[in-house]
Amino acid sequence: MKMEHDFHMATGEAEDNYANNSRLQRKALLKTKPVLDKAVRQVCMALHPRAMIVADLGCSVGANTLLFVSDVINTVADAQHHDELRCHPMELQFFLNDLSGNDFNQVFKSVKQFTKSIAASHPKGVALPPFYISGLPGSYYTRLFPCQSVHLFHSSYCLHWRSQMIKDMDEKMSDINGGNIYIAKSTPPSVVKMFQDQFQKDMSLFLKLRHQELVPGGQMLLTFLGRKKEGVLDGDLSHLCALLAEALQALVTEGLVEREKLESFNLPLYGPSIDEVKAVIALNKLFGIDHIQLFESNWDPYDDMENDGMCSSPQHGVNVAKSIRAVFEPLLASHFGECILDELFQRYARNVERHLAEDNTKYSVIVLLLNRKV
Repeated sequence: MKMEHDFHMATGEAEDNYANNSRLQRKALLKTKPVLDKAVRQVCMALHPRAMIVADLGCSVGANTLLFVSDVINTVADAQHHDELRCHPMELQFFLNDLSGNDFNQVFKSVKQFTKSIAASHPKGVALPPFYISGLPGSYYTRLFPCQSVHLFHSSYCLHWRSQMIKDMDEKMSDINGGNIYIAKSTPPSVVKMFQDQFQKDMSLFLKLRHQELVPGGQMLLTFLGRKKEGVLDGDLSHLCALLAEALQALVTEGLVEREKLESFNLPLYGPSIDEVKAVIALNKLFGIDHIQLFESNWDPYDDMENDGMCSSPQHGVNVAKSIRAVFEPLLASHFGECILDELFQRYARNVERHLAEDNTKYSVIVLLLNRKV
C-alpha cells in the first residue's frame, strides 16, 4: 500500500463519497472559525502584505474545501471595510494542497460557482479583496513552497494521519498487533512505541518544513484528532478502530477475509495527547503557541447534542459508519478489495450502535495556533 497513491477520500457520485459525508469535518471548521479570524487579523496587522499567501494543507473535496477560503476572504473584507488594517488594499492567493490522488478536478469545477456565490452573498458596500485559487498536489510531509513565502498555513482534520505505514509491522512482524488495526488495549508496548515514534518523527518534520516556508511572523492553524486521556491505550481513536477491527475479524472467521490480510494491516494514524503535542513543539523550538485547546465532538456527525447521556439508535451507527467509510474506504479497498466493503460497514454500523448504547464516546479534537519564531 502506497500512501501517495492509495490515500485519498472516497470520491465519485455515490452516496458514500466524502463530499456527502463530511459534516463532522465541517463542524470542526465552524468551531475553529474564531481562531482562524484571530490568525488572519494578526497576519494582516503585523505583516501588511500586499498579497497574502494562504495554504490549506489536506484540502480534500466538497463544500468544506472552499468554506475555509470563504472565511479568510470575509475576515479580510470586514477588516478592510472597518479600516482595522490601516494599510493598502490586499490581494489573496490561496493554494489548496492534498495528495495527488485527491480529486482536484472536482475542486476546480466548484471554484467558478464559489466565486459567483461569495460575490452574491457579500454585504453591499463591502468590497471583496481580489482572490486567486490554485491547486497544489503533494504531501505536506515534503517541501511545498519556496523559503519564507507563505503568510498563513491551515490544516483541518489531517495531521492525525501519518506519512507512511508502520514499516516494522508491515514488513517484519505482520502479526505482532494481534489482529488489531490500530492501538488497542491488547497492543504490545513495542507496537505502541512504533506509532508514537512515527508521530514524533512526522510532527517534527512537518514543523521544520513549515518553518522554512513561513515568513517571519507567519501563523499556522492546525486542527486534528487527538486524545483526551494521557493513557495511550485508552484513546478515542482506539475505540473507534477497535470496532472496525472487530468487524474485520468476524469476516476472517467466516472466511471472507484472509487472516494474513488482517494481520498485515495497520492504519497509519495516531491521536496524540495535548502534552505529546506540546513536547514536540518545545523540542523543535521553531514555533510559539498562541492558542491550544481540546474540544469534543460526537461520533455521529448529525448528533449535535452536547450531553453525555447514552444513546441507542441504529441511525447513529449508520451515520458513523458512513463518515468513517468516506475516509477509510480507499485504504481498505486497496488492501482487502472492494467486494467486502458493504458487508464490512454494515457490521461496523451495528458494532458502533452497540458501543454507543453503553458508552457515549466522543472524538477529541486538538486546535493549535502557532506563530513562527524568527
